Amino acid sequence: QVQLVESGGGLVQPGGSLRLSCAASGFTLSGYATGWFRQAPGLEREGVACSSNTDGTTYYAEAVKGRVTISRDNAKNTVYLQMDSLTPEDTAVYYCAAGFDPMLYCGGDYYGVWGQGTQVTVSS
Repeated sequence: QVQLVESGGGLVQPGGSLRLSCAASGFTLSGYATGWFRQAPGLEREGVACSSNTDGTTYYAEAVKGRVTISRDNAKNTVYLQMDSLTPEDTAVYYCAAGFDPMLYCGGDYYGVWGQGTQVTVSS
């Protein structure tokens, strides 16, 4: 069964950090581009960070540049999202996804396998 399972979300104070994990099963992540997306209430889903499986290229949304790092551990078939200096505006459900995104547009339409999402809440 092909699936992605996220973990690591939760409640964190402004300025804090979280590391999200996304474990794949039923397929090998190293053969796919991977991405983290988020959706806040009332807003459209947006690409946060994406990673190429071919040349190591990464994409970061302007809102998170310098605060977020996407990485993958092929041996563990897992992708991570390290988030630092979190603000209330980062509050959302975060989803990981895998797909074919050779130009690394980091658009949801390029990703066909999705996790169930993990809630991140930044609040004091």
